[in-house]
Amino acid sequence: MVIGQGSTTDMLMEEQVRELMAAALARRDWRGARVLVIIPDSTRTAPIPLFYRLFNELLRPQVTALDYLVALGTHQPMSDEALCRLVGVSSLPADPHIYNHHWERPGTFATLGVIPAAAISALSEGRLTVDVPVAVNRLALDHDQLIICGPTFPHEVVGFSGGNKYLVPGIAGPDIINLTHWLGALITSMAVIGTRHTPVRAVIDRAAALVDRPKLCFSLVIAPPGSAHAGELAGLYIGSPEEAYEAAADLSSQLHIVWLDQPVRRVLSIIPPMYDDLWTAAKGMYKLEPAIADGGEVIIYAPHITEVSYTHGAVIDQVGYHCCDYFQSQWDEFQDRPWGVLAHSTHLHGLGTYDPATGVEQGRIRVTLATGIPEERCRRINVGYMDPATIDVNEWAGRGDEGILVVPKAGEMLYKIRK
Repeated sequence: MVIGQGSTTDMLMEEQVRELMAAALARRDWRGARVLVIIPDSTRTAPIPLFYRLFNELLRPQVTALDYLVALGTHQPMSDEALCRLVGVSSLPADPHIYNHHWERPGTFATLGVIPAAAISALSEGRLTVDVPVAVNRLALDHDQLIICGPTFPHEVVGFSGGNKYLVPGIAGPDIINLTHWLGALITSMAVIGTRHTPVRAVIDRAAALVDRPKLCFSLVIAPPGSAHAGELAGLYIGSPEEAYEAAADLSSQLHIVWLDQPVRRVLSIIPPMYDDLWTAAKGMYKLEPAIADGGEVIIYAPHITEVSYTHGAVIDQVGYHCCDYFQSQWDEFQDRPWGVLAHSTHLHGLGTYDPATGVEQGRIRVTLATGIPEERCRRINVGYMDPATIDVNEWAGRGDEGILVVPKAGEMLYKIRK
């Protein structure tokens, strides 16, 4: 049973949050428990300082240990300064401990088991048939209670973020991360994003079931950018990861999808500072792609970004950005590359076709970077280039009658066309 409250108009105040949390936490005896709270990194808008403070207030007097683990997936580790900003403190305390997840360190993980190929085939609706090992950060097994606390938004790989996604891929090993992301690429971001139940979600839930620890999920829903209550807490749902996710995704679908009457020709997607490389800023493409007409263009406007990916940049420099057909048609060449990187490549490129006989690739739309990434590198990785200094945002904003859409703080709102 989910304890929670949410609204598209009325925001939750701190006292309401405290009451909901206290009611949910009262369901079990926490004395002597070792608790690990799994939280998002700074690429997700959420009032994490509020929850950090309330968890410490409500649980620390009872538990033996209360630690925090940032569900980075394959994002770069956060500095001590960034971790302080994330949880709202001036300096990192010795207790509770706040840990980065390190996907690249084999010693970080405990292997939980293998999802057999037959199960993957069934869950993926026949798209993949491979055994996949499931490993998670061993800190999860060093604690006897897991608490997931993070927001839910439309997501390009799984449909909506939240729930068990904070376990897989959030604190998981590279095998299951790569498989789930490539599965999402095979389905395509256009088909997945903003869909509550997807084959990727089914694989994630199956993998998370191997984590043999009690799980309590605090699913947050955040008021959208541009609204009167932007960044405030619109919903909080507490229960199992599956149940809390369902409730949060329902409210997110009402708050985080903008419906347009017709496709637009060009989008100026303005990337906020919370995304500091193209890997994370690519959400400014994913969430606009469904609203762009065939032959249109999305311009990723982010003068502050100078790197493709702090984690995966070298691989992207080698493979570039391409449609899914490009990789599938040459699978012998690409199958040993990290599938998660290939998936990101297809998501940023968008839908398209590739003819292996002629070597001609055709994208449905064009993707242009107006960033601090040099033109030569943009051309090399197969994306367009525009000098960000030539862009006057105010001038672009006055051209709506030309089929141009300007999106401030792109990355969390999904744009779609009414059927």
